[in-house]
Amino acid sequence: MNTTDWVLVTGAAHRLGREFALAFATAGWNVLCHYRASQAGALQTQADVRALGAECLLVQADLAQPEAGTQLLAQCVDLAGQAPRCIVNNASIFEADDARTASAPALLRHFLTNTATPLLLANALHAWLCAQGRPATGAYSVVHVLDQKVHNLNPDYFSYTVSKLALERSVALQAQALAPQVRVCGLSPGLIYLSGPQTQDNFDQAAQVNLLRRPIAPADVARCALFIASNPSLNGCTLQADNGQHLVPLERDVMFAIADNPRP
Repeated sequence: MNTTDWVLVTGAAHRLGREFALAFATAGWNVLCHYRASQAGALQTQADVRALGAECLLVQADLAQPEAGTQLLAQCVDLAGQAPRCIVNNASIFEADDARTASAPALLRHFLTNTATPLLLANALHAWLCAQGRPATGAYSVVHVLDQKVHNLNPDYFSYTVSKLALERSVALQAQALAPQVRVCGLSPGLIYLSGPQTQDNFDQAAQVNLLRRPIAPADVARCALFIASNPSLNGCTLQADNGQHLVPLERDVMFAIADNPRP
């Protein structure tokens, strides 16, 4: 096993998680590719990373389990022989509800995967570094992937939004708590992929509802995580990689706003 730095990307089998893995691999990082059930997608990410000349190891875990954060970090250390220098907490669940239809199971389901496990995974990295007596150099970082929704509120996807709001508010708190061993930052992308019940036509219109009036490039978002990991002066802040979508307020989630007011 070589000594190149490792990044752990949760939910790296598909979509933005895969983009994070490829961005880090292109920059010379080895990748720990987490997946829950999408083994075929994870194997494809592994092949794509290795084609770029980096190593990629697969780690499987259900992030909705209370001990998932601690156990996942331990798996990574066992596989790579060291803790990852960066963790990109990308995996999340995204289920439709609103404040009137939200239920306790839905809120808890979103909170476990989208909030609790990312925070506890960062804590586990900090605990490992302290146990190893590693000096604080600013090299270790955690990137919590958020959503432009936390800066641009509307009542749709209530449980999801609440879980991401909690994670966003935790960025500064956790940066304070884990310093100086671990830096903690947020990254807020906008609409990048088809989601939920969205049609392709709806997505094509919604993807242009931002200040630049063009789709957000997934690779651009992924490079923001790499920038955070590579810049030891960034801590406790959130980068917003959304073409300015958070500055275009809507009364509904963008997919529903487009559906209610379709383009002629």
